Amino acid sequence: MLELTDIEAGYGRTRVLHGVTVPSGKVVAVLGHNGAGKTTLLRLAIGLIKPSKGRVMFDGEDVTSLAPNQRVARGMAYVPQGQQSFGQLTTLENLQLVADGRRGGKALIEAQMARFPALEQFAARKAGLLSGGQRQQLAIARALITEPRLLILDEPTEGIQPTIVAEIEQTIMQLAGEGIDVLLVEQHIGFALVAAERYVVLASGRVTQTGEGGQAATSTVRAAMAI
Repeated sequence: MLELTDIEAGYGRTRVLHGVTVPSGKVVAVLGHNGAGKTTLLRLAIGLIKPSKGRVMFDGEDVTSLAPNQRVARGMAYVPQGQQSFGQLTTLENLQLVADGRRGGKALIEAQMARFPALEQFAARKAGLLSGGQRQQLAIARALITEPRLLILDEPTEGIQPTIVAEIEQTIMQLAGEGIDVLLVEQHIGFALVAAERYVVLASGRVTQTGEGGQAATSTVRAAMAI
């Protein structure tokens, strides 16, 4: 559904991405070491930065020039790195901020609380008092309330307790089964490749390897990233 072609982009005079192409797929994993350009690529996909060259296609439409809110309206959602939430609002209020004004908003909230039982358990707790894993679940739930066709996730399991890592990984697999495409930056290479239909490895803002996902790709990718 999402395809990035020959992307060049950066910040001011600093070029970060150099001719990057990312193919479409149900789940596409973007891998690479810190500073490789992964977050910049995701920010570009959602429209927070513009490419100096290249094209962003979404469901057959050229959205390169569209603002983030226009891309969201077309079915994109973005969960940035860092378990972001409104800390002084409760879990439920965080979800209501997104659901208010949407058709079936109450049902959308209930669906995400069913997906993440901890959110229902701590619905009245301020988000700032949740664990890091619970805040990440909240961030993903807020994005899903917009009913996206593409979910863009930046390091969704970073710094999170192992039990919740497993729950988030299971959720990503479920979303693909529900027909939601996922563009994923993930530090756990083994999971990312098992989940992914396609993968891209970045180094210094350039694509160094691409291929089909699956367990068989793990050793190949680890070897490439060890160089």
